Parts: sequence; structure tokens; C-alpha cells
Amino acid sequence: MSNQWPGNGQRPGNGPWPGEGPWPGEGPWPGEGSWPGERSWPGGGTRHVAPRHQPLTPRHRIPPDPYRPRDEGDGAEEHASGRRWPRRLRRTVVVLLAVILVGAASTYGWAWAKLNNDVDLAKVEDRPAKGKGTNYLIVGSDSRDGLSQGDKKNLHTGSAEGRRTDSMMVLHTGAHGATMVSLPRDSWVTLPPFTYPMTGKRPGPSKNKLNAAFSLGGPELLVRTIEYNTGLRIDHYAEIGFAGFVNVVNSVGGVRMCLDKPIKDEKSGADLKQGCQMLDGRQALAFVRQRHQEANGDLGRSQNQQKFLSALAKRAAQPDQVFVPWKSLPTVGAGLDTLIVDKDTDLRTLMSLFEAMKRVAGGSGNRLNVPVAGRGVATSKGSVLKWDEGRAKWLFGRLRNDQSVGARRD
Repeated sequence: MSNQWPGNGQRPGNGPWPGEGPWPGEGPWPGEGSWPGERSWPGGGTRHVAPRHQPLTPRHRIPPDPYRPRDEGDGAEEHASGRRWPRRLRRTVVVLLAVILVGAASTYGWAWAKLNNDVDLAKVEDRPAKGKGTNYLIVGSDSRDGLSQGDKKNLHTGSAEGRRTDSMMVLHTGAHGATMVSLPRDSWVTLPPFTYPMTGKRPGPSKNKLNAAFSLGGPELLVRTIEYNTGLRIDHYAEIGFAGFVNVVNSVGGVRMCLDKPIKDEKSGADLKQGCQMLDGRQALAFVRQRHQEANGDLGRSQNQQKFLSALAKRAAQPDQVFVPWKSLPTVGAGLDTLIVDKDTDLRTLMSLFEAMKRVAGGSGNRLNVPVAGRGVATSKGSVLKWDEGRAKWLFGRLRNDQSVGARRD
């Protein structure tokens, strides 16, 4: 190895490097000869220049600096895209959540404005003590509000004014799930003392059909009569008329029902084949109203109403209805248009009612009729249905105390 410094030919001190003697392995590198591209320094000496076409050997490569920003050629584009994707995803989720929340708030306000809170349960007299759990009274009335003359003819509803009860059910929810109990409209019950708002008169208790309570004193007397005869305190009231019922069924695209026999009834307009089929609003209304084809008359109709209501709740809860706004909003609107509820009922209450109905429809709840001792019993008010007093008292007592009714079924 040369001792000369570039420019003067001598290293200061003239002599070998510190430690005396030549470098270990003095001489050319393995492979003998000069470095590729060996050139002379100006004034003497040599320097090593790697040819442009020849890459540096791994021995001479400098490891990449982990803190140096990656530039093109280092996969920077793919890496940056990978970093941007989670950010884009987060922004998309935030935007979607904002849209959902704004939409939900708008829908809540819109639906709240459509609720008809006409029924004041605070006006109901001599109410029983509050029991355990929650009791909803669900009423289907024959109100023709919202129907044109053409609708009335097509639906076979007639043109009677006012509204009467076509179906009544108590839905109890509590620690043992949900239980739906049908109360046939021809039930022979005691109408309790009640002050009629139009006349101010207050007759004493009298026997009559259950639906007479609604005709004589509206929802308040109906609630009072049910409480008087069952001992249950009604917490919430929900009533829907013909138009609302038909619109709800149509808004979900119909409801699938399976019939064990064909049904043809001139009064209700029912003309249904045996087997499974989709019922539209008109067909569904005819199905839940007809009773002349039922061996058990009004009791058989109550069973059909329960069955259909459960199927409707199940259909409305399906993902293609709940998570599609242009389907779910018409369903909500169709129901709210003719829905009458009590003053303490809000949308949260209705959602709880709907969830309970869905549980019954899914088989996790009970679907019962009030125990009956006699059908078609002749009275001064016509043919009626008499309850089995002992078994009815047992059933309503269990519900009042929020106890299971699964041990006894009828």
C-alpha cells in the first residue's frame, strides 16, 4: 500500500501507519489485481470509481435509514395508500353515522307529530292497583276514517258511522316474557258504574257484551270494563282502524298465511284458498273479520286475529323492511295515520309493544284465549260467550303478579 499523500507524495512523518508495519494482508484484495475502474488521483495516488453499470456489492451497500421518508421506488405509493385507507374508512363511517342519526331524529320528530294521543287513562274511574309488568290493550276498531266510498265497497266494510271494537287483546310483558290474551267481543261481562260524558248520567253495573262498553263510553269505558272484570291495570292503549290496518299490510308487501281450509264469506268478502299464500291488505282485513266460517264463531275469529297479528309483526321485523328506509318509513306512516293511543304513549312505548309482539310471533311468548265455559249462550243482548270464571281468575291473577302462565294452557 502506498505511503504517499495525494499532492506531495509523502505522508507526514514518513513511515508506516501507527503500530508500525504494513497493514494486515498487505497487497491487493482477494481476487488479485487492482479495483475495477482504478484511476490515478491528480498529482499521484489512485482512487476507486465503481462503473455505472456495475452495482455496489452487498458489502458496500448502506442500510436504509428507517427515519428517512420513503420515496418513489420504495413502495411508497402502496404504503401511503395503505395508511390512507383506514382514514377513509373512518371518515366514511363517521359520515354514515351522522346521516343515520340525523335521519333517525327527523323520523322520530315526524312520527311523533303523527301520533294521535286521544285517550286519557287518567279519566278512568276506580282503577285497580298497579301490578307487576306492563299491560297493553290492543284494539282493532271498525272505524271507516280514511276510507273512500270505493274503499268501503271494495273492503266490504259497510258505511256505518262512528267506530266499534272488532277485536281486543291484552298483551302482558314482564319477567316471564310476553303473553297475548284475546278477549272476544261477544264476551258476557259486567259493565261497571260509569258517568257518561254526554249526559252526565251514572247507571249502576249491568251485564252486556264486551264491545258494548266501547259503543257506550268509548276507550275509557272499555278500559274500565276490562280492568273491572280481569283485575289487570291497563298501562297503555293502542287502537287501529280499518284503513290503518289495510295500509300497514300493503306497506310491508303482504303477509304470508297458511290456511288449513278454504274460506269464503260473503259478509267480510273473504275468498281465500286452502294452503299457504300472501294476503294483501284487502284479503287480510277480510280474514281477520270473518267468523261465520269458524266452528267456534267469535272465539275462532279471535284466534285468527292473534295468528295474523303475530305474522304481521314478524313480517314487519324482517331486515328487508327494517333497514330499508323507503320501506320502513311507509310502514310507520301507514300505521300512525289511523293509530289512536293514550296520552302517556310515545314512540319508545310503541317500540316496546312491537318488540313484545315480535317475541310472541317468534314463539318465545304465549298466545292465549280467555278460558271459556259456554259459546252461543242466549241472553237478552243476543248470543254471547261466557268465560270460565275459575280459570279466567287464575289466568289474570298470574298475569297481575307477573307469574308464568306456561303451566296452564287452554
